[in-house]
This record gives sequence, C-alpha cells and structure tokens, in this order.
Amino acid sequence: MDLKDKRILLVIGGGIAAYKSLDLIRRLRERGAKVRAILTAGGAEFITPLSVAAISGERCFTELFSHQDEFDIGHIRLSREADLIVVAPATADLIAKMAQGITNDLATAVLLATDERVLIAPAMNPMMWNHPATKRNFAQLSADGIVSVGPNAGEMAERGENGVGRMAEPLEIVAAIEGLLNEMPAPDALRGTRMLVTSGPTREPIDPVRYISNRSSGRQGHAVARAAAAAGAEVTLVSGPVEIPDPSGVKTIHVETAAEMLSAAQAALPVDVAVCAAAVADWRVDAVANEKVKKTGSRAPTLSFVENPDILATLSHGKKRPRLVVGFAAETEKLLEHAREKLLRKGCDWIVANDVSPKSGTFGGRNNQVHLVTSGGVESWPVLSKEAVADGLVRRIASTLNEARA
Repeated sequence: MDLKDKRILLVIGGGIAAYKSLDLIRRLRERGAKVRAILTAGGAEFITPLSVAAISGERCFTELFSHQDEFDIGHIRLSREADLIVVAPATADLIAKMAQGITNDLATAVLLATDERVLIAPAMNPMMWNHPATKRNFAQLSADGIVSVGPNAGEMAERGENGVGRMAEPLEIVAAIEGLLNEMPAPDALRGTRMLVTSGPTREPIDPVRYISNRSSGRQGHAVARAAAAAGAEVTLVSGPVEIPDPSGVKTIHVETAAEMLSAAQAALPVDVAVCAAAVADWRVDAVANEKVKKTGSRAPTLSFVENPDILATLSHGKKRPRLVVGFAAETEKLLEHAREKLLRKGCDWIVANDVSPKSGTFGGRNNQVHLVTSGGVESWPVLSKEAVADGLVRRIASTLNEARA
C-alpha cells in the first residue's frame, strides 16, 4: 500500500529498541508518509531529538509544558492531526500508563487525548513481558481497541537473555501500519446507520452452580461494535459473559443465555445492519435443577437437552429484518463447506467463516483469519488482528450500504 500523505505520529518510548525507531521513520518516509515524533524522556536516553528531527524532516516534540507548543493546546493538536498513532517501542511503563489513563508527560497526554487508532510495538525484557501486571495492562489495551505488532522472540540486549520481548522489526511495523490504514473505515462511513452486534458466549445453566458454555472471548464481536461506532454508527451490543470491558461509545446489554440474547436482539430492532458474532450455545438443558445436582454413587446424572432459539435465522427471516444480516461460522473442519451451507440455511446475507480449532488460536487469541462467504463467492482474508478484521468488515458493510443507496 502507498502511504503517500498519510500522517503518522510516532511515540518513542524509553527502551534500547528506540534505535530501531529511526529506521522505522526512514521506511515510512520512503513510502510517502509524513512522520511526526514524540520522544519521551526515557527515549532521549537512547537517541537524540536532533537525530529524530533530521530523519523525519519534522521538529521532534519532547515537552508537555512547552510555552510555544501549548499556546494552542499542542498535545490536543498533535493527537488529532494524525491518521494513526504508533508507539514504538512501547515499554512496560508506557503500556501501564496507557492502560490506567495516567498522563504525566507529552506522550501519555497525547495518547489519552486522541480519538484516532493506536498501534503499539511492545519491547521489554521477557520477565517484564510475562509479568502478571504487564499481561493485565496489555489485555486492557487490547480490549480498548489498541492494536499491537510483536513482540518477537530472540536475544535480548542483556547478555545471555533470550525470550519473547524483542520489538518487531521496522518493516514488520510498516506492514502492520499499511494493513491498518488500508482497512480503517472513514470516521463518518456509517453515519446515520443503526447496527446490532452480538458477541461472546452464552451460558446455559444445568443447576444454580453449573452451566454449559464455550471458549469464545468476545474479542471479535466487541471489536466489530467498536469499529462500527468509530465509523459513526449507532451501535447496540448484546454481549454474553466476557472478561473484557464494554466498548466506549456503544450501548451494551449484558445477557447470559441464548433466549436472553434473542430477546435483547429483537428489542433492539429495527436496525440497518445486524452482525451476529456471538458463539451461541446450540442446546440447553431441558429442565434446570433448582438445587445443586449431587453425586449419587458412581453413576453420573443424565441430562436431557432441547434446541436453543436460532438468533441468526430469526433475525434473517423476521418481519423487522435488517437490510444486511451478517453471521459468523466458527468451525473446526470443512470450514467453507459448512459456511456455504449455513449461509443458505440461515437466510442471512454474509457469513464470516473462521477456523476455531485449537491449533488456530482464534478463541481467546488476538488474531483471526476469516473468509467472507456471500452468494457471489468466497473472499479469503490474511491473518489479521481481530481489530483489523473488524475494521475490514465495517468498511465492507459501509461500502455495501452506500452502493445500495446509490
């Protein structure tokens, strides 16, 4: 992709990998991008503002309390005058501050003030990367819609240290930037559009203690809701039980069972678009016990099941059918065969098919590879972050709606 005239704001954190950021700037400029850089105090311990300015061709920003820059609210201006903000290296300190909303310097103030997409390239010692605090902070950023590239495995700056923590190489980061900017829908692409998104698993109770569920994390559905809201849509998200925060700018309704999800989805109608990304349980227990089922010797209890309501089919065939109904097919075998069959059986317009076998790492993971199945054929997408998949899907939805209006 040509990055000509794309505006990248690069935040350079305080890690030894900061030296790679100089090459990153050069690679971006080779592709026509305009790069501004914020150099943190830690970053300035490894490279200088002069070297950053010389390679970027722009002034290097370092101070939050600058009389010259803050005369016109400089940190707000910097945060808005970019198509994408990239943090490389994203140190453990920066990741923690971003996750908690701490703003004690120019970089963190800009990151909190922006409404643009943010891409981070983590870089730190493997022990720091694997620390529970870093894992919590990184999970929060992922839930907030921040996309990441890396870290990679390899030798560390510290002698004898090996593991996951190396910052992605400059060309890897460039590829991630190109992918994001290529898929991001325009901020007003869905202005005036109402959208319903279902996300996460459902839980079907057996007794007051136990339930039947699945491994869905809700990350993909939540990412779709977030991307649609960023594109200007009025979004209602019906979410099963997940461990990720509600997306900002979205009306979120929390449910447990498939029946509750269907009821909430129908209550949200009419909408222009419905995206059914939830992993809904196909069956529920016929008779839920009022008390905890106890062991009775060595014989296990027998459970009788009944079929749950089919949310996707109900929305596709209902009187208040949305103009565009998109379903998801999570399969472990014969992916496209099952997806095509599901498209016909459910009566929806599109199926987003993805492999959720254990080897794929899709359930609970950060990446996804999907195939968009329509009556016109199959379009296979590369492995992307779930946020990039959401951006691409929302962009395709906006394009289809605009073509229909025209």
